[in-house]
Amino acid sequence: MRAVVTRVKQARVEIDGAVNGQIGQGFLVLLGVGLEDTPAAADKMADKVCGLRVFEDENGKMNLNLQTVGGALLVVSQFTLYADTSSRRPGFTGAAKPDAAIPLYERFMEQCRARGFRVEHGEFGADMQVFSQNDGPVTILLEV
Repeated sequence: MRAVVTRVKQARVEIDGAVNGQIGQGFLVLLGVGLEDTPAAADKMADKVCGLRVFEDENGKMNLNLQTVGGALLVVSQFTLYADTSSRRPGFTGAAKPDAAIPLYERFMEQCRARGFRVEHGEFGADMQVFSQNDGPVTILLEV
């Protein structure tokens, strides 16, 4: 499982011109599910994301986590994180098919909710427009 986690002041995802999910301060999480991923990987990724300490404390150090700042998550499925770029036209054979990926995508969000976070999301497989006001910018790549 792979994630691109961006610290945001606000973010939203629109589908067909309508807002599907929206947050204020928190994380925009682009989440990719690979062929070998398991429920344990989704749980571990949720733990990593929710515990990530990238918000500034009173001394300007990245020391605070999402819970401490009262942040939320906007999770968007992103199979392109498994792109094979060995040629100019990417291939996506490393990404899990929807029947395997959707339950793990949903499990990741459930695990984040179980940790007490508000989780907004896109729609798996939809054509989405994602808007964010990056904070910093701070962007972290995670893989489990």
